[in-house]
Amino acid sequence: MLEQAQRVLKDIFGYDSFRGRQGAIIERVAKGGDALVLMPTGGGKSLCFQVPALLRPGLAVVVSPLIALMEDQVATLDELGVAAASLNSTLSAEQQRELAARIRRGEVKMLYLAPERLVQPRMLDFLRTLDIALFAIDEAHCVSQWGHDFRPEYLQLGQLAELFPDVPRIALTATADMRTREEIVTRLHLQNAERFLSSFDRPNIFYRIVPKEQPRKQLLAFLGERRGNAGIVYCLSRKKVDDVAAYLCDQGFPALPYHAGLPAETRAANQRRFLNEEGLIMVATIAFGMGIDKPNVRFVAHLDLPKSLEAYYQETGRAGRDGLPADAWMAYGLQDMVMLKQMLQNSEGDERHKRIEQHKLDAMLALCEETRCRRQILLNYFDEELLQPCGHCDNCIDGVQTWDATEPARQALSAVYRTGQRYGVGHLVDVLLGRDNEKIRNFGHEKLAVYGVGKDRSEGEWRSLFRQLVARGLADIDLEGYGGLRLSDTCRPLLRGEISLELRRDLKPQTTSKGSSIGGSPASQLVRGEEREQWEALRALRRKLAEEHGVPPYVIFPDSTLLEMLRSQPASLSEMARVSGVGARKLERYGEAFLEVLGGAAEAPPVVADLRHELTSLARAGMTPAQIAGQLNCSEKNVYSMLAEAIGRQQLSLEQALDLPEDLLAEVQDAFLDGEGELPPVSAIAEQFGTRVPEGVLYCVRAALAAEFEM
Repeated sequence: MLEQAQRVLKDIFGYDSFRGRQGAIIERVAKGGDALVLMPTGGGKSLCFQVPALLRPGLAVVVSPLIALMEDQVATLDELGVAAASLNSTLSAEQQRELAARIRRGEVKMLYLAPERLVQPRMLDFLRTLDIALFAIDEAHCVSQWGHDFRPEYLQLGQLAELFPDVPRIALTATADMRTREEIVTRLHLQNAERFLSSFDRPNIFYRIVPKEQPRKQLLAFLGERRGNAGIVYCLSRKKVDDVAAYLCDQGFPALPYHAGLPAETRAANQRRFLNEEGLIMVATIAFGMGIDKPNVRFVAHLDLPKSLEAYYQETGRAGRDGLPADAWMAYGLQDMVMLKQMLQNSEGDERHKRIEQHKLDAMLALCEETRCRRQILLNYFDEELLQPCGHCDNCIDGVQTWDATEPARQALSAVYRTGQRYGVGHLVDVLLGRDNEKIRNFGHEKLAVYGVGKDRSEGEWRSLFRQLVARGLADIDLEGYGGLRLSDTCRPLLRGEISLELRRDLKPQTTSKGSSIGGSPASQLVRGEEREQWEALRALRRKLAEEHGVPPYVIFPDSTLLEMLRSQPASLSEMARVSGVGARKLERYGEAFLEVLGGAAEAPPVVADLRHELTSLARAGMTPAQIAGQLNCSEKNVYSMLAEAIGRQQLSLEQALDLPEDLLAEVQDAFLDGEGELPPVSAIAEQFGTRVPEGVLYCVRAALAAEFEM
């Protein structure tokens, strides 16, 4: 069975071998057994049901909670030559009838359905007339009433065990603690289900958490290293989403808003753009995320604190699904705690539920203030042990400085007590620093013993100390009053001098773009400088093919496959077939086109070499690119591509290749030279010239500047 599965894996999906426990899962389901699969986002969950679906006779039914996710997977399977379809509310009655007829004729191998549609009696009756290969229940944690993604309709999926007793079922999720895992098995009535628990670790993600000081400037510094890459910025409120998206657009970053308050058409359009276009940033509330199958999201940034480590893990897990380097960055402050605690207090639910949610928030705060390896703490929360520090988070890379905060902490707690346990951090810091203002004089706080005792520390240091006191439970937020601080019972040993206190020393916040020593391993450094041009050419071809086929670019090939092409430089179709992710159908459809782009770096065939020689002669003779295209009977785009190559090899000067007004040429050159360090890709500056300058001209100018830099 496994041998057949490996043939399907290579021929259809283009991969040489299974990862982790994929092989064992596929064998279990293909032989008719039930399975619970816990696998991190990007771990290859889809293959765990798609491969056995192709091995077993009949129709495979996949339960998925979101239309966008269904359509994405159907488009991906279509490109692979697998007959897949999605039955959802976007189809007209006529289209639904046609699809039902195709299914009856056996023309569809995989059918994607929402849970609420699957459990309708008519649908179940229809499926009972068919030969069903398997049921795959994706995002299975939605069955858990404890989870933040709970969906009541998932509870009805348990009846599949009774109605289809001989059909194997596989439940899949990326986020489930031990209790949720058992709840999935129980509620879905999985029979003797084998549990396949993969590691929660996402080693390609670099984790960084910073104190929130100037959040917008800090975000800009983070994004500055990642221009041209796709990412998600999470905010807690709808208003903040709108404000941050507008701000990023003003700062030259292509950003879109997404939250439940936007019209459904706007949300759908923005999501479509994010999936289909390269380099967009989605600014969103948690309404955006589940089912986002875009593999090349290079970063996830949080401008507000998530409610739990489950939420943090799930949201950051949307970065780097392709296994390439990605970043999870978060700025958090005391105000985040105040807001989340208020939301929790005002939420519906009994006291037991609120206590559980409070514990989850406490675990989230502990991660933020942690001095040890962040990945070890995160994995430990999910009952997984990482024996050694990961070496790929801010605490591991930067090292964490701690300091003896015993005496300053007592002073801070004393200030809370002596001012009446009703004031916020701003006023308490003013008291400790001995500031003279109206509020202090009105309340007579200048007469307190703690007034001015903290002058030897900065405002930032005191704010950091108060934040850490709250995170450690030594002070609490008075939610019934005005959000002021009050003492908690746990601070008494500290005030009595029975214990000492070590706190982390915050690094100075980064508000300007710096190198990878600050950002860890920025995902923007996927390709080296000398590879950049060919990388952009491969992405441009992928974009063109995606537009022609009406699918997102990553459906043609993910970044990981393009990167392997770039590094391995296949020179023939047989070599291209060895690239991971290039299956038979895609090789046939796109192999030649990608070989042509890669051919620019390989030795050119004689015909191409003759063409390039003729092009150089025509350019030197003063012909324009349009005239050369007519003469050589090829597209203008190809002419510009060959001109840029000739300029890069210094066979042509820029003046010989292009007839561009001097002032416009200077403007284009300035745009490339505006930043620091490496030349930006053409995509980063194309927008500012619009239709004034053809994209091919930009490639030529960039090639000339790159050649100058190398001299």
